[in-house]
Amino acid sequence: MSLVGDPEHVFLLPGEYHVSRIPCNMATLLGSCVAVCLKNEAKPHAAMNHYLLAENPDNRDPDKGRYGDSSIETIIWLMQKLDPNARMSARIYGGGAVVGHLGAASEIGLRNIEMARRLLKRKGISVTDEDVGGTSGRRVYFDTAANRVVVKTIQKTEEGARLEQRRRDIASRKTRVLVVDDSPLVRKILRQAIEGTNDMEVCGEAGDAFEARDKILDLDPDVISLDIIMPKLDGLTFLKSLSQHYPKPVVICSTIAKDQSQVAAKAREYGAVDVIDKDTLHLYKGLAVVQEAYIPKIRHAAGKVVRKMLFKPNQ
Repeated sequence: MSLVGDPEHVFLLPGEYHVSRIPCNMATLLGSCVAVCLKNEAKPHAAMNHYLLAENPDNRDPDKGRYGDSSIETIIWLMQKLDPNARMSARIYGGGAVVGHLGAASEIGLRNIEMARRLLKRKGISVTDEDVGGTSGRRVYFDTAANRVVVKTIQKTEEGARLEQRRRDIASRKTRVLVVDDSPLVRKILRQAIEGTNDMEVCGEAGDAFEARDKILDLDPDVISLDIIMPKLDGLTFLKSLSQHYPKPVVICSTIAKDQSQVAAKAREYGAVDVIDKDTLHLYKGLAVVQEAYIPKIRHAAGKVVRKMLFKPNQ
């Protein structure tokens, strides 16, 4: 199930799905993965998923959201629980032959597309729109209130060009930082430290991981300053998911990320470019102290190119 902070705005990572009884806006980013959008024609109920592979092998994997067969079955079942007499229509998106962190081999995408078509046909659900295949990634936005889907194409060369030009682009403008911390006062101090430089700016703030995820999609920051102890979802869990699916340079800034600690080691293992013990910033002793310890690490992270990470089970 998707991890949802704001019920009106949902961004799905790979393997997630969301079913809503009220109007909302759902969005996701697709490469070889496929998203199926379902809509109850008579009620505001709607659903969306984002699956990576066509079939759950012998239905053994409990993570049903990863697979087309189990994920589609699940969102149909949940829609029917909301309305046993639901008359649903469907849309299918994704399945591109995309390289980089957005996708993999073309045959994976084709199998994902075919699974959606076959299963929806078997369930008697009509497909009213498709934007599938090809060699491009897609950003998909589902406005359930208007029953409208907008698809924005991501060209195949975008990822490679972004990686190659990252340092050059940042050198020509201010580095854009997203500050994620549950304390408004800490966010204010870190913002002042960042905006006290000539080459960086705060493009946004977030008080928890769910808000951060939406801000990352909307703002596309160059660097993320991320706390660990936060409500709803801890920073390390969020960092791991981010590194797997939508990698960004991250600097962990937390009171429990002591030098040489297991927490600091785990943060680096999960993809953090750098780790700061928040206590060493002496946040309440003036901006000069904060800037001296904090700003070089943010600036260092801005020059890094990070890529998708894979983790072993239970890692």
